[in-house]
Amino acid sequence: MEAEGLGWLLVPLHQLVSWGASGAIVFGGVVPYIPQYRDIRRTQNADGFSTHVCLVLLVANILRILFWFGRHFESPLLWQSIIMILTMLLMLKLCTEVHVANELNIKRRSFAAADSKDEELKVPPRRFCLDFDLHHFWHWSSFTDYVQCVLAFTGVAGYITYLSIDSAVFVEALGFLAVLTEAMLGVPQLYRNHHHRSTEGMSLKMVLMWTSGDTFKTAYFLLNGAPLQFSVCGLLQVLVDLAILGQAYAFAYHPQKPVPHAAHPASAKAL
Repeated sequence: MEAEGLGWLLVPLHQLVSWGASGAIVFGGVVPYIPQYRDIRRTQNADGFSTHVCLVLLVANILRILFWFGRHFESPLLWQSIIMILTMLLMLKLCTEVHVANELNIKRRSFAAADSKDEELKVPPRRFCLDFDLHHFWHWSSFTDYVQCVLAFTGVAGYITYLSIDSAVFVEALGFLAVLTEAMLGVPQLYRNHHHRSTEGMSLKMVLMWTSGDTFKTAYFLLNGAPLQFSVCGLLQVLVDLAILGQAYAFAYHPQKPVPHAAHPASAKAL
């Protein structure tokens, strides 16, 4: 009798918790990038943030949206992908503006064809073929070039998906590729930290939010019966986050000792 009396309260409470969890899934993924965005905007220095993080998340979320057409999953996860794509484009726009402002004498590089600004900047005419040199890929001087690259990838991936949407094997492989790519989110930052033997410029708040968000997201996948690909790759993502936190601790309390230039005459070239 008492349980029945509380029923009117438990049902809306359960619904409220469900809405809260869905909202956290949709918007929680972008929250870690707010402190990093503010740090870059305040310092006008984007060297500590790897823009390849944006590349990984753009590819992963585009593939996840395409996966939805073959196998519908929960709407919050779909909206999460859309919000994340918009957020990564904003991050790229800011980083590109900062890099160009700080490197006025660096040769401009582009993804696609020339535009009228080349003449104003007195830059040699750009080629009409795409700049897929691995040394320059994703290091362009205009935000427009990143947008063109994202649209080109979306068009090609979308066309392939349209042709193969009836294949269950292709759809499952697409879903696995999407979440596996997202699981590699922290790898560019992990590599950058290892390469520079430093986490300077990286927002520790961002990584802490990555870890808590990925832990919550993985629990959400497990409790709501999301496709197996989501749960497995969510666990992998948490492990990468923990590795980056380990780097932050190691480089903060055990910094690398500077090596005398005389002992390594080739060090100037390496820099």
